[in-house]
Amino acid sequence: MSSIRTALLSRNSWMSVSMLALALSPVIATPVLAQENGDRPTVSRKKPPAASSTINLVNLLVEQGIIKKEQAEALIRQAENEAYVAREAARDASVKADEAAKAATAAAAAPPGSKRVTYVPEIVKRQLREDLRKDVMAQAKKEGWASPGTYPEWASRIRLYGDIRGRWESIWHPEAGFNSVGQIVDFNAINTGEPYDVSAISNPVFFPTYNTTEDRNRARLRARLGLTADLYDGFSTGLRIGTGSDNSPISTNQTLGGSGGNFSKYQLWLDRAFIKFEPFKSRGFTGYATQNAIAPDTLALTFGRFDNPFWSPTELVWDADLGFDGFALQGAAQVAPGLTPFAAGGAFPIFNTSLDFATAEPVKFASEDKYLFGGQVGFNWVMSPQVDITFAAAIFDFRNVQGRLSSPCNLSDPAVTACDTDDLRPSFAQKGNTYMPLRDIIPTVENGFGTLDQFQYFGLASQFRPAVFSGRVEFNHFAPIAITIDGEYVWNTAFDRSAVAAVAVNNLAATTDGSVGPYDGGNTGWLARLTVGNRKLTNFGDWNAHVGYKYLESDAILDAFADSDFGLGGTNLCGYFLGANFALSNNVWASARWMSANNIAGAPYAVDIFQVDLNAKF
Repeated sequence: MSSIRTALLSRNSWMSVSMLALALSPVIATPVLAQENGDRPTVSRKKPPAASSTINLVNLLVEQGIIKKEQAEALIRQAENEAYVAREAARDASVKADEAAKAATAAAAAPPGSKRVTYVPEIVKRQLREDLRKDVMAQAKKEGWASPGTYPEWASRIRLYGDIRGRWESIWHPEAGFNSVGQIVDFNAINTGEPYDVSAISNPVFFPTYNTTEDRNRARLRARLGLTADLYDGFSTGLRIGTGSDNSPISTNQTLGGSGGNFSKYQLWLDRAFIKFEPFKSRGFTGYATQNAIAPDTLALTFGRFDNPFWSPTELVWDADLGFDGFALQGAAQVAPGLTPFAAGGAFPIFNTSLDFATAEPVKFASEDKYLFGGQVGFNWVMSPQVDITFAAAIFDFRNVQGRLSSPCNLSDPAVTACDTDDLRPSFAQKGNTYMPLRDIIPTVENGFGTLDQFQYFGLASQFRPAVFSGRVEFNHFAPIAITIDGEYVWNTAFDRSAVAAVAVNNLAATTDGSVGPYDGGNTGWLARLTVGNRKLTNFGDWNAHVGYKYLESDAILDAFADSDFGLGGTNLCGYFLGANFALSNNVWASARWMSANNIAGAPYAVDIFQVDLNAKF
């Protein structure tokens, strides 16, 4: 009896079930009448037999306790599904065979010498039915509708993913008297709003400035949901939405109690949307990894809004949440055992001029479109199972991001509402870069010959063409504990100190008498970090910890795309940082981080930040 149980419980055992049905057919055919008290027959209360002997056999085995009811129901469902597919295939084959016979009979007059076929032989019909049945079964198995409990083929090519992070953040400033008060100007607030009157006579109100004295605490949330879909012939696509207090390119954090407070709902933003083409993917090659590893033998072309396509081991130049708009080409190839050169390049629009710029002017201004062109080359060398080295060099050319003084602009004329370089002001910025005035305002009687009503926007004083050198060395001598050293160095090759100093309105050195000092910014930066612990946090108890130092001068890179956490974001900062991660479960981990930052140039400024995170992903 145990052999019968084994045969019935196997996944593809219906041949055995059918043979058992034949063998036990006398039992199944037992009459439904039974003798009661030896007198007369009565109707049995047992379940009447089904039309299928196989199903009857399964029901009998349940009654005898050989298999469970749930197992029997699963076997019956599978039998019915397969029988349905077979019947449909046979019926379809029969119909098509009959149609073929009718078409041959009713065919038009054939050419001379040909013979008309008045019927299709039965053997041909049977062959057609068999061929069609095989085709239908093959299609059913391929698309998954012949197997209960499986997903359709198209669903298997779509992957959902996401993450949620809760954060408590404390921001501490030094004791009173250390930080300057009201001297670190918020140029982003000016450039994203109305032009600011810089004349002291008509506007005694101070510039908008950053907080440098009051400590703050806040709870923050980040939630992101995305999907990727494999298409055909090497194509794939992706989409992701995320939270965020605004449309900042470097953060999807949402401050709880923000956006109006009182438990108001929060916004969702389109964070990623792209199409990718990998011509060699069908050969088994994998996608190109940009942050932590280099996948060999890859070639990918991506268009839309996507992750950073350049290998970047730290956040010295690019914030980890930054998405790139445009297109990128990435490639890697293993040329020798353990040695994989890689390269990446692309073109990325940063800002596109409005079609009606300037809206209120009858004669429109020329476009001030801004672009980033970048290229990177590098290699990954696995020297041994214990030592892994990655190095890369990159150049990034920012076009049309530098400010330029406008043509003479008569703002006293009510018909003039804008100047022709207004669109050169950054559409988003953090803090740290050096700025210059953009408008050349004509002195008139109405504006007190330049002493009143000087409504001004500000642009970047420097050009930007940073060269970036990145490196990572991993030591796995104590596996699973790894020791990793990361480092990056950046140098703005387009920086012209004398040209910047001639127009700078910030990042000026302090003087003993309180007067305006000379320009004190710079164009280089570096970061070094040591990490010890598990490379991946996959099981409870996995951990890692890191410590590092960062030095980033004012005009080494665009502050808009730099790390948004260290020193509350931007450039012109230096200091140390340390942190640790601990896995609470698979895909759930806790983090803690301390960052201490100080200004390098300009007014004194320091801030300490402590963050505690709870992370989950799927």
